[in-house]
Amino acid sequence: MGRRVALAVHPDSGQGAAARMAGTVAERLRAEADRLALITASSAEEFRQRVSECRASGLDALVVVGGDGAAHQAVQCCAETEVAVGLVPSGTGNDFARALGIPQHPLVALDALVSALRHDRRRRVDLGRVDDAMSGARWFGTVLCTGFDAAVNARANSMRRPRGPRRYDMAVVRELVSLRPRPVVVDTDAGRLTVEATLVAVGNTAYYGGGIPICPAATCDDGMFDVTVVGPVSRLSLARILPRLRSGTHVDHPAVHTVRASRVRLEGSADWPVFADGDPVGTLPVRLTCVPGALSVLG
Repeated sequence: MGRRVALAVHPDSGQGAAARMAGTVAERLRAEADRLALITASSAEEFRQRVSECRASGLDALVVVGGDGAAHQAVQCCAETEVAVGLVPSGTGNDFARALGIPQHPLVALDALVSALRHDRRRRVDLGRVDDAMSGARWFGTVLCTGFDAAVNARANSMRRPRGPRRYDMAVVRELVSLRPRPVVVDTDAGRLTVEATLVAVGNTAYYGGGIPICPAATCDDGMFDVTVVGPVSRLSLARILPRLRSGTHVDHPAVHTVRASRVRLEGSADWPVFADGDPVGTLPVRLTCVPGALSVLG
């Protein structure tokens, strides 16, 4: 692998942590790269355009300093290409980096990334693809979800306070008040499930929400999704299930269904939001495909 590198820093990630890392990362990369381009963008569309320009002039690696939102943008640009993505986790969640085995401390992660760049170490991992005839394909590295957890994501994104993990906790409390299971069809190449669902999570990897193993057995090197479906539960029952998410033992609850599949279609209420990698991607229905080896990553 050559060393034509682009560096993208998302300054708002991790309440400014990414911005504080920017200078250190740039200095280390300049010492290794034959050419280093700095990417700044005020929107996802501008980011894609800047990466496209770098690819046109030759690009071997895209290094991203930020969290899962930043990684999600990089995935859109580099899926099914030879451009390797390198992550320096500096967000509040860092779930994709966690799934890839990248150290959570940004300086330790930077050391590992520089070593991978120096020794031309890369590997290919699976991605999930959201297939939409209207807007085209959209990719995700971690988990796509709909139902209660997606509603929590939407509410948390709309809240200005409190900052950090407490905002997510507050959103959970508020969404519990309006909890209402709805009919969902989970149609996969492994079978079809029709259920009153509280939430559905389709995992390319195990984690979302800052280290919650919602699909605890999911890995990004097997060409398969792990699907977790929580059936109809009361507010009290869900409140009891939620603490078990951190240990992954929620899958043993009788209201929880799991399935492994390479293709998934979710059908249900059109006003249920759908999130992937923590970003909104629309509403139901959605059609998903696990694409083996779709992304090259450093390390």
